[in-house]
Amino acid sequence: MKRIRFLALALAAALAFSPLGGCAASSPGGTAAGQDGAWQPERSMELQYAKNFAVDYYRGGYALISISDGSRFLVVPQGKQVPEEIGEDIVVLQQPVENLYLVATSTMCLFDALDSLQSIRLSGSRAEDWYIENAKEAMERGEILYAGKYNAPDYELILSNSCSLAIENTMINHSPEVKEKLEELGVPVLVEQSSFESHPLGRTEWIKLYGVLLGKEEEAQRLFDTQAAYLEELASEENTGKTVAFFYISSSGYAVARKSGDYVTKMIELAGGNYIFENLGDPEKATSTVTLEMEQFYATAKDADYIIYNSTIGGELSSLDELIAKCGLLADFRAVQNGNVWCTDKNLFQETTQLGLMISDIHQMLVQGDDGPDELHYMYKLR
Repeated sequence: MKRIRFLALALAAALAFSPLGGCAASSPGGTAAGQDGAWQPERSMELQYAKNFAVDYYRGGYALISISDGSRFLVVPQGKQVPEEIGEDIVVLQQPVENLYLVATSTMCLFDALDSLQSIRLSGSRAEDWYIENAKEAMERGEILYAGKYNAPDYELILSNSCSLAIENTMINHSPEVKEKLEELGVPVLVEQSSFESHPLGRTEWIKLYGVLLGKEEEAQRLFDTQAAYLEELASEENTGKTVAFFYISSSGYAVARKSGDYVTKMIELAGGNYIFENLGDPEKATSTVTLEMEQFYATAKDADYIIYNSTIGGELSSLDELIAKCGLLADFRAVQNGNVWCTDKNLFQETTQLGLMISDIHQMLVQGDDGPDELHYMYKLR
C-alpha cells in the first residue's frame, strides 16, 4: 500500500506542474501563461489501463511525459526550440530521439512493433538473449551493439555513440551509482515503470509513451487497440470455473509459481480461468514469483484443471514424460492425468505488445479442450 500511495502522490505532483518549471502559470518569458494561454496544456493523452505514466500536450507539438517515479521528460519536436526557464527536474528530449541504450528487455518489442529498431544503437542484452528475431538480427549485423548490463554499462561505448537516452528497468534502482554516472555524463535515464501496472494491458499501453518519443502516436494507438479488442471480445464471456497452475521447476527441484494477483495470474482470470493459488506471496513485495518446496506446491496445485509450464525460465519441453522427469510427483496431478498441460514459448515475456492475444490463447485453452488445436500463438500442448 505504501508503494501505491507513493506512486499516486508522485504522479499527482508531476501533473500539477507545467513544463516551464515552476507552477502551471509559468511561461517562456516568465510572464503568466494566463495572459496568452501559451503554456497551458491543450489536452492530455487518454489512457485506458496504464496508471504509471501520463502525457500532456502543449501548443506547437510539445509533449510532457510524467512518470510515476516523479521523473518528467519534455519531448521537443524536430526543428523547434527548447523553451526557456523550464523546471530543473525536467529532462529535454529533442526529436528525433535516437542512439538509445535499451536495457529494459520488455520494451524492445514495442520499438520493434513501431518499426523503430533503428532508433536503438545500444543494448543491455546480447544477441543470443533476444527472442525477438528482428532485434537479434540487428545485433548480429552490428546495427545494435552490446553495451553492458544495467549494473555494468560500457560508458566509453555509450558516449562514443552519442547516446541520447538510456531506457532502464527498475533493476537500476539497485545500482543508483550507474544512473548517476550516466546522467553525469549527459545521458538522461528513463526508468521504465510498466512492471508496476496492475492490469496486463496497462503494460501494453506503454507503447503509447514510446509512440510520443518516436513521433509515431497513431501507430502506437492502433497497435494498442488491436490488443484491447481481444479483451473486449471476452468481456461477455462467463468464467469457466477452470483452475490453472502456472509454474516451472527450478534446477534445485523447487516449484517456482507466480504470485497471486500479478499480471500473469490476472491474464488467466481475464481469460475466464482461476489461478489455483488464491493468496500466494506477499502483496507488499515487488517479486512476481514464489519458490515452494514440492510438498507444499503439491498440496494445492495437484488439483488444478490445467497446467501452464513456464518454459521461459524452466526450459522448453516436448512431452509429458519430460515434465514428469523434472519431478515424479507431477504424475499425480489432475492436469497431467487428463492431458491438460501446456508449455509457453520462450518469447512469452519479451512480447509486451501481444498481451491481449496471450489472454485470448489462454481462453482458447480453457474452452476448446481436446477439440482445440495443440498449438496456439504463445503456448503448445504437451503430449
